[in-house]
Amino acid sequence: MSAYLFVHFKEKKTPDGEQVYFGLSKDGFNWEQVNGGEPVLWSDKGDKGVRDHTIVRTKSGKFYILSTDLSLASCFDTKYEGTWANIARNGSKCLALWESDDLVNWSEQRMIELGDEDYGMLWAPDVLYDRNRDDYVIHWSSSHASNNYGHKAIFYTRTKDFIHFDKPQLLCRKDGSGIIDSAIYEENGMYYRFVKHENPIHIILEQGESISGEYVENQAFKEEMVKLGYGQYEGPTAFKLQDGRWVLMLDYYGVQGEGQGYVPFIADDLKSGRFIRSDERFSFPYRFKHGTVLAITAEEYDRIHRHFS
Repeated sequence: MSAYLFVHFKEKKTPDGEQVYFGLSKDGFNWEQVNGGEPVLWSDKGDKGVRDHTIVRTKSGKFYILSTDLSLASCFDTKYEGTWANIARNGSKCLALWESDDLVNWSEQRMIELGDEDYGMLWAPDVLYDRNRDDYVIHWSSSHASNNYGHKAIFYTRTKDFIHFDKPQLLCRKDGSGIIDSAIYEENGMYYRFVKHENPIHIILEQGESISGEYVENQAFKEEMVKLGYGQYEGPTAFKLQDGRWVLMLDYYGVQGEGQGYVPFIADDLKSGRFIRSDERFSFPYRFKHGTVLAITAEEYDRIHRHFS
């Protein structure tokens, strides 16, 4: 792989912000907008707005985008009566999904209902291939009836085809705090899980020997995050550079409006956990919001560039 695709949304107070946007990079550092900075996919189902996108390349050659089904611009003051509590409890039990064979021609939007009546809203999905079981783990955060819809936890399901899904299970929960925005990666046989801890608000990194087993917190990562102070960062997503280093993007929400968006950190590897903030190394056409980076080939980069130019 020699290039990167960033699937994200925009921080705007209008419905066009909560759609699917693409960014491209040849080196992972210098990013350009796609489609003139306009959405490449629009949601026409559910809340008719989508956020917190993830994208996965599967063994079959298909690509899938999954997103939170939520439009604050259209629904916050009406459907949800102006409160986040109403969203968390009564929001969508579905994730939005698109599929493609080539990253430019995408299917009609599908809504996959993973939550039942015991779940609050499904937030911030991410996907990981499990080589041990040859299937895909979709994980997300939700409140749940099991703790009277209190602190959010991370739940997951498994699928082989993105059509049939196992009954969701609890992946992890923290005493005294909600956790959201999970992102899990595998390197050298170990699994690394980033999550946003809500009380107090900060990003944590944990590591374990299996996707759904026990994890321990990475203390070196904790030391670096303490330097940022508490609050103001969420939506962790990471990707591996061609030289083997890792980039972590954290979505900064500490100001209003377009000053929000991703800021970058670099580490030699996931195990070290020592991610150093590196703003000066990166350039963005605008501040991307909560999304995921996919490594792509030079041919795929050129195809996307040509199609949306």
